[in-house]
Amino acid sequence: MEPPGLTRGAAYLTAAAMELYLEHGYDNVTVAQITARAGLTRRTFSRYFTDKRDVLFAGSEQLPAALAGAVLHADDALPPFQALLAALVEIGELLAGRVPHAARRRAVIKASPELQERERTKFAAVTDALAGALQQRGTAESAARLLAHVGAAIFQTAFERWTDQPEHADFSACVREAATELASSLGAADIPALSGRIRT
Repeated sequence: MEPPGLTRGAAYLTAAAMELYLEHGYDNVTVAQITARAGLTRRTFSRYFTDKRDVLFAGSEQLPAALAGAVLHADDALPPFQALLAALVEIGELLAGRVPHAARRRAVIKASPELQERERTKFAAVTDALAGALQQRGTAESAARLLAHVGAAIFQTAFERWTDQPEHADFSACVREAATELASSLGAADIPALSGRIRT
């Protein structure tokens, strides 16, 4: 996800990069082409980004800590999963209002195995941060890890759905929808009956 509060120069570079990535493919675009499209210099580019991949991921290192902090600051009376959902909604709505290129960014990443791997690494960090925060709230380690994986999946699913139709749904609704679908699926599963169907 893009960094909040992009300056004008960074915004121009980001918009130019997204256009070029979609037109020619991420692998076929250079920093020189991005700066030329934006009408800026390589020095200006280096002021905001380390390389052309950083245009897509700059600021994403803040996401794990932001989500963990939201979990820790959730109402103490909330059970672990409710605290997790509250954090996802809080941070997701904040990001949703500050990510003007979300749909295009997602399309670029989907077309590049290299970028998909980077996205997976980002969400692994999110999972670790959520698990750590839940443990600090008193959740057992194994349960915290499980809930963290579920939370990261809900967050990613909700954000993808929001980018598909941001004008029709707020992010919190997408989180609730994904969580409700998960709960419904689990409620419909006859887990005890599965033991008789698993081959050993």
